[in-house]
Amino acid sequence: MLKNFVTVSLLFAFLMSCNSKDEKDKYNHIVYQAVNNKDTAILAIQINEKRFYGRYERSYYRNGKDSGDVRGEVRGDTLRGDFHYISNGGSWKREPLALLKKENKLFLGNGVMGTYMSLPCFLPGTLNYKNPEYVFKEAKK
Repeated sequence: MLKNFVTVSLLFAFLMSCNSKDEKDKYNHIVYQAVNNKDTAILAIQINEKRFYGRYERSYYRNGKDSGDVRGEVRGDTLRGDFHYISNGGSWKREPLALLKKENKLFLGNGVMGTYMSLPCFLPGTLNYKNPEYVFKEAKK
């Protein structure tokens, strides 16, 4: 358990140091919102041509929320990374995150989750954007 925590902490510190080399003023701050029945999600990210990072919160109607950090890479019209969060006030979790940018919206991808070299990912051939749990729209400023 302690070994996993140290590994994750070192990985997070490394990734954050990578972001610090980029000029922060070249990132755009965008806030997105999505609704699925009575559940809501807010995604507040800093994004440039290559990377993104920020905060993500999913609120479940009468069942609490998941909130934490997102980070990853931008490849064309796709944002791929991970979501590191505290689940409903419980323990820390990490899961893969994939968003497809289309028509000024972000579509949350889904698929079979797995791990590769201790990092969360979608198993090859399972990621799709059909019937997304959330479709994010940019929040009005």
